[in-house]
Amino acid sequence: MNSFAARDSQTNLLEVTVSELSGSIKRTVETAFDHVRVRGEISGYRGQHSSGHAYFSLKDDRARIDAVIWKGTFPRIKFRPEEGMEVIATGKITTFPGSSKYQIVIETLEPAGAGALMALLEERRRRLAEEGLFDQARKRPLPFMPRVIGVVTSPTGAVIRDILHRITDRFPVHVVVWPVKVQGEGSGEEVAAAIRGFNALTGEGPIARPDLLIVARGGGSLEDLWSFNDEIVVRAAAESAIPLISAVGHETDWTLIDHAADMRAPTPTGAAEMAVPVKADLEAQLASHGARLRGCASRQMEHHRQSVRALVRALPSLDQLLALPRRRFDEAATGLGRGLERTTVVKRRSLEQATAGLRLDLLTNRVAERRRFVGEQVLRQERCLERHMLKEHNRVARAATSLSALPARLNGQLQRERQRVSSLIRHADSAVSHAVSRSRAAILAQDRVLQSLSYMNVLKRGYAVVRDADDRPLTRAAGIATGQALSIQFADGRIAAVSGDEPPATHGPDELPPRKRAAPKPVPPAAPPKQGSLF
Repeated sequence: MNSFAARDSQTNLLEVTVSELSGSIKRTVETAFDHVRVRGEISGYRGQHSSGHAYFSLKDDRARIDAVIWKGTFPRIKFRPEEGMEVIATGKITTFPGSSKYQIVIETLEPAGAGALMALLEERRRRLAEEGLFDQARKRPLPFMPRVIGVVTSPTGAVIRDILHRITDRFPVHVVVWPVKVQGEGSGEEVAAAIRGFNALTGEGPIARPDLLIVARGGGSLEDLWSFNDEIVVRAAAESAIPLISAVGHETDWTLIDHAADMRAPTPTGAAEMAVPVKADLEAQLASHGARLRGCASRQMEHHRQSVRALVRALPSLDQLLALPRRRFDEAATGLGRGLERTTVVKRRSLEQATAGLRLDLLTNRVAERRRFVGEQVLRQERCLERHMLKEHNRVARAATSLSALPARLNGQLQRERQRVSSLIRHADSAVSHAVSRSRAAILAQDRVLQSLSYMNVLKRGYAVVRDADDRPLTRAAGIATGQALSIQFADGRIAAVSGDEPPATHGPDELPPRKRAAPKPVPPAAPPKQGSLF
């Protein structure tokens, strides 16, 4: 009776499926824990999945819970999760029916107190310092007088106004502002992109390339300045090819970008003072240097002037310098007249001596001698010309005589050559005849050998060649199938045949059974092969 009642009580329970039960548990959990704050340590964080979601766990010393940050929520997270970081996560608890697990869907994430932030900051500083990003050897000196200054800061804050005001007061230069967010989600990426953007400028476009960069922000708490502790900002500052001044927060505020920058300013105003000198001071200094330069030049000129005067006093006067040359000139002028008179007398005497030998009778005798000499030369040339003409006439006569006898000589030589050619033709005909005879005899001998070795001579003696359908010779009866098409070649031609089904005989190759031996047919004599002429 009791067992029957127990069975009835069990049948009164509501029957549900596994999916319905998992869904009911999911609704109950989400209703009871729709908004919770959980403190724990991040474990198993591997970054965002390819889908954009992030999956990891939160744990303490006694328990562990799965956590997820959806792709749409991830950009609103102020701090990027890191392995081992202690955080406070705000979200709701839900279940995953596929594996009967529960997890927290995180909506906001923040470090668990300033101590955790300081520990994370110290660990990040140590790691970046080990990479050499903070080495003093990497830092470059600032340009003394930059022409263009790039400022990375918020365009609406008081920082940019202070910087522009201080630069205008000290030394007005061209300032290019890259507006960025300096606090909140995505501010670190914007600051890094601005630094890299300034470095990417070439100066050829409408925007000039800065000679100096200033990254500035006003004071704030550690959380407010956390964007300037992002690793992406620190690496961008360390990679900058343009010298960079970090002016983040007040003098007591330190961020990681301060270590990576080439120079740290206590305030944004201090960064402007470091960037440019005071124009009035430079002008006063330039005026002082100019006055000193003019005084030095004046004193130097006076010193050189006194030196020149001393050298002039040591030089002789103009009369002293020209006295000796003037005396030599006067002596030369005095002796010039006497010299001309003596030269004229000498030249006149020479002319008189030359003209003394020039008389008319002497010239007439010389002309007569030259005329006789020319006449003798003309007679000599005429006699030579006559002898030469006679010699050429004799040579032409001999040549004419030789030409008259030339046809007879040519006819005799032609007869001799014709006889020699006839003799050569006879010898050639004889040699060709002998060569043809020897070749014909050799060919006939080779033909006889070929005929003696040819199988056609064997067929003439009464034998035959049996071939299959592929024209291949058959040498044994055992290889022939019944009904196989055959061809039999005799000496005078071929015939077609078909093999029978009678087993092969045991007689010798040259014997036939008595009942099948037939009288041999007379074979007509084969005509001897004709040997054509080789020529």
